[in-house]
Amino acid sequence: MVLYKFNDDRELSNAPMSTSLLAKLERDILTGTLKPGQKLTEQEICSQYEVSRTPVREALRQLEADGLVENILNRGAFVVGLSKQDFEDLFEMRRAYEMQAVKWAIERITDEEMDKLEETFEFMEFYTMRKDVEKMLVINSGFHQVIYEASHNRMLRKQLSSYQNYLKYVGRDVVFEDDYLPTVLEEHRMIFKAFVDKDIKAGVEAMERHINRSRERRCE
Repeated sequence: MVLYKFNDDRELSNAPMSTSLLAKLERDILTGTLKPGQKLTEQEICSQYEVSRTPVREALRQLEADGLVENILNRGAFVVGLSKQDFEDLFEMRRAYEMQAVKWAIERITDEEMDKLEETFEFMEFYTMRKDVEKMLVINSGFHQVIYEASHNRMLRKQLSSYQNYLKYVGRDVVFEDDYLPTVLEEHRMIFKAFVDKDIKAGVEAMERHINRSRERRCE
């Protein structure tokens, strides 16, 4: 077994200030570091995250728009967060949208996008052989992003990217079984094969199977 502790500090530290702060606050809300009902003040956020007030205001506005923070008149901003039921609902919505994305992507994928999908899958094979869980998880997300792009539906792409970002924090400290990487690789192999064969039905079934198993692995 392999214990993997999710860590995105390097990625966040390389992002622009406003983007980095938003992502850090989002992460801390979704992981429970910032508790539901906790009041968020600009001064405390500036101090804790070592930023100026301008990116704090931008981040709080976006978090409110995303439903993770509620701004109550004359009281201030409070953490809303996501409940266990919210996460379960997100998995269900992601499953439905992923199935639609793979259907449209198989219908609409360009030669260039197909090359990118193939290259991404080959990276998955490489890092599976290396038994590199951290790299595999990154490439896994990239594989799905190629499919979102190939669906040629920007609203669907935006929605799925949001779901993927939220759900990556579920089961973030995971104990992976020894067969985890080969199993995940095989699930993606079936999705990739459906693209090669231009088989929409097989692609939708393979994606549904993968998302369901991903949910099981993350929520056990």
